[in-house]
Amino acid sequence: MHTELYDLRVTVDHIDGRPVCGMAVGDHFDLVDSSHLKIPAGRHFCVYALQAVLPLLPAKQRDLPEGDWLERDNLVACPDPEERLVMRIERTGRCRLATGDLT
Repeated sequence: MHTELYDLRVTVDHIDGRPVCGMAVGDHFDLVDSSHLKIPAGRHFCVYALQAVLPLLPAKQRDLPEGDWLERDNLVACPDPEERLVMRIERTGRCRLATGDLT
């Protein structure tokens, strides 16, 4: 038996405030093969921005019912009110995993 999940990319879409975390528009990470977080070499991703988007990723990895708000919405705000950093979640592909290999 297999499970299919979407691979995701989370990208800094825009910053409307004072950029204090060292990230810039276009910085990103990829979530692939269910749970592998990949950040480009030499880059970083702020843990506070990461914690804002993490709860949404498992749902975005799955097929959602038509009309589900999470199927339509893909922007997430970092909790830092001074920075006003907004990230975009995109589905980049699908991975097929053996269900027996998952917990």
